[in-house]
Parts: sequence; C-alpha cells; structure tokens
Amino acid sequence: MKIKFCGAAESVTGSCHLISGDGFNVLLDCGQFQGSKAQEALNYDDFPFNPADIDFMVLSHAHVDHCGRIPLLVKRGFRGKIYCTDATADLTRVMLLDSGYIHEKEAEWKNRKAERAGRSFVAPLYTVRDAEDSLRYLAPVMYDQLVEASEKIKLVFNDAGHILGSAITELWAEEDGRVTKLVFTGDIGVIDRPILRNPKQIKKADYVIMESTYGDRAHEQNSRSITRLKDIVLDTTRRGGTVVIPSFAVGRTQELIFEFNRLYENDEAIRRELDSIMFYVDSPMATAATDVFRRNAQVFDEETRNYILKGDNPLDFKNLRFTRTSEESKGLNSDDSPKVILSASGMCEAGRIRHHLKHNLWNKNSSIVFVGYQAQGTLGRAILDGAKSVNLFGEEIQVNAEIYNLEGFSGHADRSGLLDWVSGLRQAPERIFLVHGEAKAKEALAESIKRSFGYETCVIKEMSEFDLDKGEVMTRTELLQNFVGSEQLDSVREKLADIHGELEKILYNTHLAFGGELSPERILQISGAVSALERDTINLGSVVTSENMAFPS
Repeated sequence: MKIKFCGAAESVTGSCHLISGDGFNVLLDCGQFQGSKAQEALNYDDFPFNPADIDFMVLSHAHVDHCGRIPLLVKRGFRGKIYCTDATADLTRVMLLDSGYIHEKEAEWKNRKAERAGRSFVAPLYTVRDAEDSLRYLAPVMYDQLVEASEKIKLVFNDAGHILGSAITELWAEEDGRVTKLVFTGDIGVIDRPILRNPKQIKKADYVIMESTYGDRAHEQNSRSITRLKDIVLDTTRRGGTVVIPSFAVGRTQELIFEFNRLYENDEAIRRELDSIMFYVDSPMATAATDVFRRNAQVFDEETRNYILKGDNPLDFKNLRFTRTSEESKGLNSDDSPKVILSASGMCEAGRIRHHLKHNLWNKNSSIVFVGYQAQGTLGRAILDGAKSVNLFGEEIQVNAEIYNLEGFSGHADRSGLLDWVSGLRQAPERIFLVHGEAKAKEALAESIKRSFGYETCVIKEMSEFDLDKGEVMTRTELLQNFVGSEQLDSVREKLADIHGELEKILYNTHLAFGGELSPERILQISGAVSALERDTINLGSVVTSENMAFPS
C-alpha cells in the first residue's frame, strides 16, 4: 500500500492525499491551493493521478482548502462517491457554489483586461454549473457510523471539533489478507470551545496523516482573546472608528456571533454600551453557512444545546444584521457611525473584505482584527507582518489602523493541543506523517512528538510517495528519476539554460531600446525568477508520465 501526498505538503492549503493498494484508490480531500500567486497557480496543474481511477473520496470538512477542487476532480473524470458527514455535505454545497461564482467573476475580470490588451482569454478554474454537477457525488453519513465503502475499505468519521461537521477519519484497508488502519486527522480543533464538541482522540492506528498548522507555537487563551476583542470593540467605537474582522465564513464567523451574543446575555453594563453599536455580517456565504449551523444543532456541544433549550438563539442578538446585497455592503462604507463588520475572506484574498479594508486601513481610528490563520503570500499575512501600505483595486492604501491578531479564536489546535491529541494513542503507530503546515511548524512538531512519545514521524516537504511495505518515502524528484534517465535530464537542463540566455538578451535589448525603463535590478529579478523556474521544472518532472504517476505538465 502507498500514500501519495499531493497537496498541503509544502503549505497549509491544497489538502489532498491518495491511498492506493491492490484493488483500491482512495482520495483524502481535494482542496484548493490558496495564498501567493505561485500557490494559486497550482490549482490549474494536472492532478498527479488520473481522477477516473479514484474509487471514492473521503472529505474531512468543508473549508475550501480541503474541498475546493472537487468540481475540477469531477470535471476531469472522477465518478465515485464522496463520503463526508451530513453537516459537511450541507456546508460543502454553500462553499463550492460560492467558489464557482468567484472563479467565474475572476475570469470575467481577467478577460476584460485581456480584451483591451489584445491577449488570449482565460477560462475559470470551474463554474457554478461545474460545482452543482459535483455535488451529486456527495454521500453524507453520520459520525461513528461504520461505512463499508468498498470490499476492501471500511471507514468511520469521528468529530474533529474544527468546524461544523469536521471529521477525523479512521480507515481500515485490506490488502493480501492483512488489514492496515490509517487515521487522517483533517484539521484538529480546540478543546472547550463554544458550539462544537471536543476533537475525539483515537486509541490505535498503524499510520497517521496529521495536520501541523500551529505545531510550533501556543495560542493565547480563548478567554483572554474574548476579553481583548471586547476591549478593542469598545475602544475603537468610542473614538468613532470601525472594527473590521476578516473572518472565515464557516467556523470563525459563527463563533464570534456566539461570543457577542454571550456578552449581551451576561454583562448588563457592556450590553448598555453595545446597544449603540451595530454588528454586520457582510458575507453572503457566511450568512448561508450560519443558516446551515442553525439546521445542524444535533452536533452542537452541550453548552450550546442548553442555550437553545432555554429559548435563546446562540447565533443571533439584538444589533446583529446580515447584509444580503452588494448595495447594502457598499452602504456600510458610506456610513460613518461606529460599527463592527465581519466579512470574508478570512485571509483577505477575495470578497467584500477587501472593500472594507480599502475604506478603513488608512483610518487611524479604525481597527483590523485577525482571528484566523494567515497563509504566506496572502494580503492578511502582509498586513500582520507590518506592511506600511498595500495595494487594493489598483490604489495604494496606507496602513494606519490598529492591527490585532487574536489567535485564541483559531479553529486549529496549537502545539499543546496537537500533542494532547497524539497522547490519546495507546500504542506507537508505525509512522506519523506531518502535513498541512509551514516547514518550521512541521519540523518543530516532529521534534516535540519524538521527544514526548518517541514516535517515528515523517515531515512531508514536497509532493512525495510513501511505500508502507518498504517503509520508505520518495520525493517527486526521486520518483522522476525512476522514469527519466540522467542523459534526458541533462538535455532538458541544457535547453532551459539556452532559453534562459536568450531571455536575458531580450530583456537587455528591451532595456536599451526603451531608454532604461527596465532597470538592471528588474532584469536581475526576472532572470532570477527564470532560474527558479528551471529548478522547479526539473523538480516537478514536467511532461513526464507513467502508468502509476502523472506529473503536472
């Protein structure tokens, strides 16, 4: 049996792993890459497998970095069932239809620019129709239900406590009369958080594929983040500013609504001041997702169910408003009254949040509050890292607002939470594979697991394949060399070097012809990018295919 790590290997997005053996091919997640332009470009690559060969898929939860390429998977030939929890199925419908709409709009915008410039048109990654077509393959099941997905594969979903419907998957695979148990954590949530139940610990596994997003640090206590959020809202609105919260539409938005509702319920003095402040959820997807939460109270934790039994809607309060139209959204920025705006996307890469940032980042009276992970290369990460200005809709915007990062609201377990989950294993697994984290986080978590438990870990650093029988991992570069001889590789390198040389000549001549508009520094920058492309082309194994592996072309 083999595990091919096809995404979330070098970053926290694009979750996708292939389990293959004698008579089965099972895909774990099929997420979208998010972040820098280089990360986004990966979405357009070929899958490193034939989608038509996949028997069925297991979806851990409905965040786009775990489900966002499902329509593309179906578009390219997948026809199997997509097993997930019933709540995940409901949320995935919301997420994929919205994602398809965004891809269509982005393509329209690019094509308007292309038409004016005389360039070729681009097609969207997928459309709303593609998303709708893919939804018919969803096969929702309940938590703790044993599913016989095939003659050789059985699986069970356990609550991961990350977002509504999120699951830690136990998967039993039979091969040559031997059963191997593999556990896929998806994203592990935080204990003792509102609305959701605690992530379930698993007692036994032969192999574990585990996330490591916050494997190198500890979160601020949730109670402290709640107190800080309350103080930020009051301080900002007292000075006449707006609080802008880039919030993931599924998970963080609903938790923040819950906490603001609790402030109204439990603090009379605070409530009197909050009565003069309007709270807006400005995200159609967040609005739809909140409706899904309300319909799935069966998976809420005990505290939230008690609220409901008392007649209180924990996802609503007096001054909360959900904007429905773009006109309502625009109106928020023409209204000077103090307010709180929760808007998607959580990493500020798309959606209405970018408009709210344009209208508030420059204002020293306003505050921008981050409550979730900001991936490398995203606008949110740039602001958190101290950017003095950012470009929004072609305009340079100064960053004068107060910037806050409240990690206590994160939906991911921190280092101690991840180690606590590992402590639930009653015997040593053969190996724990660490994915879904930046390099520093994965390396730190691997060291912590080794030191605390003595378990063998494997830090996944690039697209690679692990052979369970041989007990060895091969990177894409090593796999490539199995199919391409050294002479062929040398030939490709020489051709790329020739291309590089010719490109440098063109750039230099352009620099002379246009009176020095291209600076020598810019030429070196472009030249360096071409050099990096040469290395990446070799490593990725361009245009190389085999019966068992297809590399992106």
